[in-house]
Parts: sequence; structure tokens; C-alpha cells
Amino acid sequence: MPGRDYSLTGPEAARAQERGLADATWFRPAIDPDRLRALSRRSNGRAAVDTLLWLGLLAGTGLWAWFARGSWWAVPAFAVYGVLYSGTADARWHEMGHGTAFRTRWLNDAVYHLACFMIIRGPTVWRWSHARHHSDTIIVGRDAEIGAPRPTTRRQIVVMFLGVPGTIQMIRRTVRHARGRLEPDVLSFVPLGETRRVVREAQVFVALWGAVLALAVFTRSVVPLLYVGLPSFYGIWLMVFFGLTQHAGLQEDVLDHRLNTRTVLMNPVFRFLYLNMNHHVEHHLFPTVPYHALPALHREVADQLAPPLPNTWAAYRELLAATARQAVDPRWEIPHRGVPAVPAADRAAIDTGTRLWRQAPGGAGERGGPGLDLGPADTLAPGELRRVDAGNGTFVVARVGPSEYRVANGLCPHGRAHLADGVLMGCEVECPKHNGRFDLRTGQATRRPAREPVTVHPSAIVGGRLRITDWP
Repeated sequence: MPGRDYSLTGPEAARAQERGLADATWFRPAIDPDRLRALSRRSNGRAAVDTLLWLGLLAGTGLWAWFARGSWWAVPAFAVYGVLYSGTADARWHEMGHGTAFRTRWLNDAVYHLACFMIIRGPTVWRWSHARHHSDTIIVGRDAEIGAPRPTTRRQIVVMFLGVPGTIQMIRRTVRHARGRLEPDVLSFVPLGETRRVVREAQVFVALWGAVLALAVFTRSVVPLLYVGLPSFYGIWLMVFFGLTQHAGLQEDVLDHRLNTRTVLMNPVFRFLYLNMNHHVEHHLFPTVPYHALPALHREVADQLAPPLPNTWAAYRELLAATARQAVDPRWEIPHRGVPAVPAADRAAIDTGTRLWRQAPGGAGERGGPGLDLGPADTLAPGELRRVDAGNGTFVVARVGPSEYRVANGLCPHGRAHLADGVLMGCEVECPKHNGRFDLRTGQATRRPAREPVTVHPSAIVGGRLRITDWP
């Protein structure tokens, strides 16, 4: 039986729009807002330790391979090096791309670009691709990152582990982009204003590959390529090993991550290599939570999720059985997997914040005075965000200092999620849906995928209450 069209410009894309599956509202479990804010806090310490350990292991195995060259010991040395280079770079690409690993932005960006080069992913293309993946997870015709389209046979899974076809495809794509030729699928999710950046990044990748190839020719040795380039072939299997556990065999076209995403319990070594992405359901539900806090997040919402699979082998038993049945009948899906009914959860995923005070319709409100009353100022602690619905509008209120407040329109112009559900970092607020950020002093977008500004309103404290001073 033929499978569906998984391209982003075919009939399935139009069908997803017609069915209301594009940029739709997803299930979100109930969680205490203060606890979510605590779990979403960033720091440089944990990410620095894990990143330095990863880079140290990479350098150590690289030295081992160098001194072992010419002997059989070079085989296991380069095997381990390749896994650390390519197989584990995917998790670093992922976390740094969300901007949640380090608190300091440039550290996230530096590791992100390094990991992109290691696994041959254009930084801008894949930033936008992953934003789409979070908006439309496993929605056929919309999600650019469906790793196991139906039908996926066991032979195809074996080929994925070998890495050759996939890596060659990524190299060809990078070369096309370096020549300024972007595919229709890419243009469907990368904004036009970002296409020049895509081309420049691809040209840098090609130039670096050319330099390594030239060094190999000059030295008449394959060793330079074993360090840069070839690991993207022979080390990629670990990325596939982890990545297939995320969504393969699960349901398509559903607006509930509990039905299309797995959480798999893993051992400490796997969790380090994978940066806790085995808690994949939790990550999709709350992408503002950094990787090291995902186990704690799991404990907070576990009673609202499907039971986690006990280990990686259980995940593979499930996904291999599912893909075998889907090879015969692509419409077959794994059933609900023990997902509990959670009537109290907020499917709109738009108001986990606490309203200060709901303004009565009609101008200045029952408290009187100029402007728009947003409620008592002292109920908001320094460093906190709140949602306030007032005057037929919805706002995010941030207390960025002991006596400094900022007020902006509450909905993210990119993902339409409420910014009060996000994270406050100094004077910047991070959207809970795609990790885009806005400067609450100017309203300008400071981190992609957010590009349009939010409206910032002047405010003042009058009689102990926070008011928007320019409200008609």
C-alpha cells in the first residue's frame, strides 16, 4: 500500500490546514506555575560541566586515535571519536538550538553552530525546521522532521543506521544551498529574509570541507577526513539509535504529544550522551525547561502522561512491531498507550499564569483613575511574570527589578502562545512555545524564531496599583 506524501508542499500540507492541524492548540498538562518557572531557570554551571566533559572526551579520543594511527588500535579509537563527534552532537545541537542549556546566549549559539557543522545541518534552516517541528509535531505535510514516514521497513531502518544515504543527502543539500538553490520545502518554513543567511552558512560549510579535503590531498593521508567529514558517516548511528525512539511508529495528525512522542527511561551514560532527551514528551510539552531539569519535570506531571517505557529495548520492541505492521497497513497506529484522561488540563496551553485582577469592561474600570488598572503591584515578586486580562486585552506583566515593572501585549506574534507562560531573563521574556525572546524595554524580538516585535506599554504605580498610562 503506498504511503502518504510527507513533503511540505504537497496535498497533505493543504489537507492539514483544512483540518485545523496547522499551528493548532495542543494538550498541555496542569502544573503549578511557580514550579514551572523554577524548573525553567537557566544557569551556565551545569551546561558548562556537561559541554566541557563532552569536548574533553572528544579531544581525548581524538588524541588516542592520533597516536594509534597506523595500528589496529586506531579502529576502536576512531569509532569512539566518531560517535562523540556525530552521534552525540545531535543532542547538543538540539539543546543549544532551544537556547535553554546555557543562560548566556552566545555560549548556546557557539555550541549550536559547532554541532550543526558536525552533523551537517545548516544552522538557520534547522532552527526554523525545528520550530515547525514543535508547532506541528508529526503532522503530515507540516512537520519537516518526521524521521520514520510510513511505511518504514526494517531494511530502511538498517540503512538509516549505516548513515551513508542520509549523510550524502545532507551534503548535497548543503552544496545546493551554497549555490543559492533552496528547495520548496525549505522555503515553506524559512522566512524570505533569512535565505541569504542560509546561503552564507552553507558556503562556510563547503569551504571548511574543501580545506580539510585539500589537507588530505596535500598530506596524502585520509587521517584529516577521519577527524572532520567522515565521522558524519561512521558515527551517525548513535544519533539514529536515540532519535528513532522519539516518535517512530506512533500516531500521526494528533494534537497530543502523549500519543505521538515517547518518554523512555535510560541509564546514566545514555542520559549524558543524549542530554536527557529520553524525556521527550516532557520536552515537547514544556520546551522552556532545560535538559537537566527534565527528570524533575517528569515527576511533576507523570500522573498525566502515558507510563514511560522502562528501557531502550522496550522502545525498540514497540517501534519495530509498529513499523512492521505499518509496512503492511500504513494507517495502523499504536493505540493510546495508557494515556490517562486529564479533564482539568488546559488544552489551550495559554494560561498557566495567574491573573492579578480582571478588569471590568469599559475604560478605566471600577478602581478609577487614568489609564488601565492591572492590579496590585506588590503581588508580583521580582523576577516573576504574570498574565493580566484587562480592557479587552491580554498582557504580560514582568517585575524586572525591585521597583521596575514592564508591560507588553501578552501573545507572542510568532507562535501565539502567552508570554506569561514563558521565562523572564533580565529584561527579556522567552516564549514558551518556540523559545523566541523579546526585549521588554523596546518590544524588539531578540531571538529567533521570533522576528516581529511585541507592543510595550508605558506603566506606572499609582496608589500601589500598576497601571498602563497610555490606555485610552
